[in-house]
Amino acid sequence: MNDPHQILLASSTIAVVGASPNPSRPSHWISKYLMGEGYTVIPVNPGHSELFGLKCYPDIESIDAEIDIVNIFRRSDQVIPIVESSIRKSGIKLVWMQDNVYNEAAAQLLKNAGIPVVMDDCIYRVHNQIK
Repeated sequence: MNDPHQILLASSTIAVVGASPNPSRPSHWISKYLMGEGYTVIPVNPGHSELFGLKCYPDIESIDAEIDIVNIFRRSDQVIPIVESSIRKSGIKLVWMQDNVYNEAAAQLLKNAGIPVVMDDCIYRVHNQIK
């Protein structure tokens, strides 16, 4: 399955890279939305040990659970290490870069690894349209 919409609907666990404790930040309220829609959200932010009442991880590879989707809320120039970590973590089905996050080199790495990628699009907006 390579269609991002199908992967999103069939997935259960989403790692949110750049998750924030600030309710006005999109990474915060979109994480809460995804949790409300039944997804298991795993916050990833090295500056926090807990977010949303959940353990917060410093990076993708330190997560001890399976991940379906990596959802990235970081600047485009910070994406490659996150993508490399996502490739090393086995079982990831999709990497999703939020609005205004676009990195062609990172997308090529994912393509070479056989992992579909969405760039410059909002997982909340898309989920709301297709659910």
